[in-house]
Amino acid sequence: MSNDRSIRFLSTLGSASTSRVLNLFHIAANNADNAEHSSNPLFVSPILNTAFLLKHRTRADDAYLFAGGAPTVATKIIIPLDPTDLRAGGRALFVDQRGYADTLRAVGHYGSEGLERDLSVLRLINAIPSLDPFLLREHLRNNKIEVSPSYFAISEGDQTRMYNFVSQEISRLIALAGGGSSDSQVAAMLSTDVDEKLRPLRETLGLTGNDFREGVFSWRGFLYYKWSMGRFWPDVMGVLREINSLEPTGGISPEQKAFLPAARRNIIEMVRDNGNHLNKALAAYDSSYQDLVAHQSPKGFRDFLLSAPYMFLELGEKLGAISHIVSFWRYRFPPGRNATINAEDLATILQDFSSGFGEKIKGDSPLIKRPMVIDTTAA
Repeated sequence: MSNDRSIRFLSTLGSASTSRVLNLFHIAANNADNAEHSSNPLFVSPILNTAFLLKHRTRADDAYLFAGGAPTVATKIIIPLDPTDLRAGGRALFVDQRGYADTLRAVGHYGSEGLERDLSVLRLINAIPSLDPFLLREHLRNNKIEVSPSYFAISEGDQTRMYNFVSQEISRLIALAGGGSSDSQVAAMLSTDVDEKLRPLRETLGLTGNDFREGVFSWRGFLYYKWSMGRFWPDVMGVLREINSLEPTGGISPEQKAFLPAARRNIIEMVRDNGNHLNKALAAYDSSYQDLVAHQSPKGFRDFLLSAPYMFLELGEKLGAISHIVSFWRYRFPPGRNATINAEDLATILQDFSSGFGEKIKGDSPLIKRPMVIDTTAA
């Protein structure tokens, strides 16, 4: 395992989690007296249940850690060296790096049981692009993993608003498919059992069981992305203005003086470019869906569902990076309070924000490179 200096950034999270960080350390602390949390843990290992999980965009110097080359985004596990002082640092490993299972066995203090179950859960977490609690909960449930609700900070109000959004979004499609009452079909869209409950829709689209299951899960992700964009996007411009204007207190080194303006510009440009990319992709989804419900032409939406699993991952990475910036900044600097921070901590935060994005989007590059999405508007 490597010593991970990003624990300095994690120490500023307090009790918060974001779409890029699952803060099991403080979830455990906040639920120390919660019997249900203890009886239905995310991981069998108590060590893992007090770690940090991060969605980490890999760099060139990470490649040697992976036998087949580094993935674009990896899931990193960071275990604090000193639970009483996070700034003491932490030990880190990536899911599926070389020797991963043996290393996890050692650091997780596993006995004769539990390792395979935790490896399975980590693979599931590694397969999704974001640690957003709604997507994480649904993905685990979809794979028959039930854990305590304490791991997912989803308010009843947000769950209701998401349900109402899905209901409004798919009501016309339900009528087209002739699949029963609206409430039962919305419940089916948000459940893990899509085979029989959504059979009329599957038959309308002409999809096989596995393609349909994967497509519906990714479609559910798209619906969540649309709802989530509407929830946090109004805050984006305000956060970017604050990032651009906040000046650190105390001394500032020549390196920090050069780094901070460049980091601010990069973050603003990347949020703008990735936000535009998200809007174009969601517009492509809207177009194929509209063609289905308005013209009873299932081909475009069928093609969308077949491509949705790959699109879901790509868009989840972009949305997660932007959502992480907004949620962390608003947690660290609540509106209406004087924002104060020293140069070292500000540089650490901006460096983390920048690391959430990949290369800049150049020109009008195609939204999805594989598999091909058929343009139904030209037909």
